Amino acid sequence: VSEVEGAINAYKKLEDYRYDNLEDLLLAHKIMMERVLKIAGNFRNVNVGIGNNKGISHVAPNHRLVPELMKDLFEWLRKSDEHPLIKSCVFHYEFEFIHPFSDGNGRIGRLWQTVILYNWKKVFSLIPTESIIRDNQEEYYKVLEKSDKVGESTLFIEFMLEIILSSVKSSVKSSVKSSVKTEDRILEEIRKKPNITMKEIAKILEISVRGIEKQIAKLKKIGKISRIGSSRSGYWKIESKIK
Repeated sequence: VSEVEGAINAYKKLEDYRYDNLEDLLLAHKIMMERVLKIAGNFRNVNVGIGNNKGISHVAPNHRLVPELMKDLFEWLRKSDEHPLIKSCVFHYEFEFIHPFSDGNGRIGRLWQTVILYNWKKVFSLIPTESIIRDNQEEYYKVLEKSDKVGESTLFIEFMLEIILSSVKSSVKSSVKSSVKTEDRILEEIRKKPNITMKEIAKILEISVRGIEKQIAKLKKIGKISRIGSSRSGYWKIESKIK
């Protein structure tokens, strides 16, 4: 429960994190892990190895090297001209390779890829990397291990780009379906009460007035409805034919 609450609290600050600031990443780790880890927000002070059912699959760099390695990684993040999608995947892989914390590396690595992507496109607040990985968890760890064996991140980048694209497509489809459903509900309310106001529709549909305004503007543009009379005393007319 504590870990879940910590993750929720860390993601709540998504808009506040500076993607290229190491101190912000340390803060995120502290918020996420402070209830379960005494040194939350600090780099590990011991050497670690990552294991699987066959034994040790990855030996992380010596703990004394971690501060400098993380400093270099963020320096690269600030200066790199790579596309944000590529940059976020490379960062994610290199972060997991360094394994800077004694616990919570996977969760923070996935959070920070979301932070990088959110800095590029705000829509990624709705498509967090954690959710994308959850549906592909077994393959995710396999690809990390394979990339580690060959000593470079290409396999991991290709894998991440593929599942990010898939998630974006699914999100767009869901958004379109939701939009169509909202349009139908607006039309139904107009049929019931042609002089209904946008505020009344917003209250019935439990959507913001701004959201209703956008949907109404869209319906008017495609010719499904028109406004007869003034905004105060007029009414909505549903057109029998779309223009």
